[in-house]
Amino acid sequence: MRWAVSACRHGSSATDWAAVPVPRSRCCLPRRLSRCSRCSRSESGICKDCQSRQTKGHVTSPGAAMSRLVLLLPLTASCLLAAGAAQAAMSCRAESPAHTVALLELYTSEGCNSCPPADRFVSNLGSMGRDKLVPLSLHVDYWDYIGWKDVYAKPAFTERQRWLTGLAGSRTVYTPQIFVGGAEQRGWRGGVSNQVRRTNAQPAQARISMTIGRVSANTLPLVIDAQAPRDSKLFVALYENGLTSEVKAGENRGVTLKHDYVVRDWIGPLAINAEGRLAMPRMPVIPDGAVPAKLGIAAFVQDARGTVLQVLAADLCL
Repeated sequence: MRWAVSACRHGSSATDWAAVPVPRSRCCLPRRLSRCSRCSRSESGICKDCQSRQTKGHVTSPGAAMSRLVLLLPLTASCLLAAGAAQAAMSCRAESPAHTVALLELYTSEGCNSCPPADRFVSNLGSMGRDKLVPLSLHVDYWDYIGWKDVYAKPAFTERQRWLTGLAGSRTVYTPQIFVGGAEQRGWRGGVSNQVRRTNAQPAQARISMTIGRVSANTLPLVIDAQAPRDSKLFVALYENGLTSEVKAGENRGVTLKHDYVVRDWIGPLAINAEGRLAMPRMPVIPDGAVPAKLGIAAFVQDARGTVLQVLAADLCL
């Protein structure tokens, strides 16, 4: 463990619809911090969640507000009329269940030699099913100075990790660090399954549905409906499975790392305004060279206290 402080295109023959409504068991630390004594290893196989689960649910909340996110490129009226008949065939829909699905966030780094066991652990969680658990792997950038720049790291993930840690009254972040439902899960090797069961036993306090269009021009057409309390925010994460990195410097030098559920694009927090609407600044962006079959989209609702009220994940519409 490491510590640190659609678009519509009119062609000659058809109209295209593209948018629908460790080598060493040590922790590498900055000089000012003490060494963590909890570094450990685990052996887990790589597994990917290849099954799309789509379930329906209902939740009633006195303070709920119905919100609608619409991610689509400008459309003309004629385009809408021409594409209306094709809408159902060109989109996929997923809905959250009546119970609360657990969101797991792993904060990790390719520059940390105590992180690969946690990466393997998260890769193996897909077998639980997306109706029970949605894992996300967020790579942080504060270990890049050691010698290896993590290409999947984003400053926004470091800031989110600090925010979640601060909600619990701490100012110290580390890798690997796992949160389930917005709360830190220190004993993750044995504690995640129990926490997921406790989460699933709770009725959902929010409801999410997604209508996913086909990828167009490296963007993902997406419509999200969210019913949630007004003090909550909505986040959207595009993630990728089956990633491989050959690390050539730093603590993991010479190691080939494998990753799943790596967040490649992140949108949020999206606030609900007085009218119950959500302002969506843009559509999710597909990374260059990404294989759509290895991508997934997740949306979750989180309240001001950091509690994740509901999460929904689905494959892209192929």
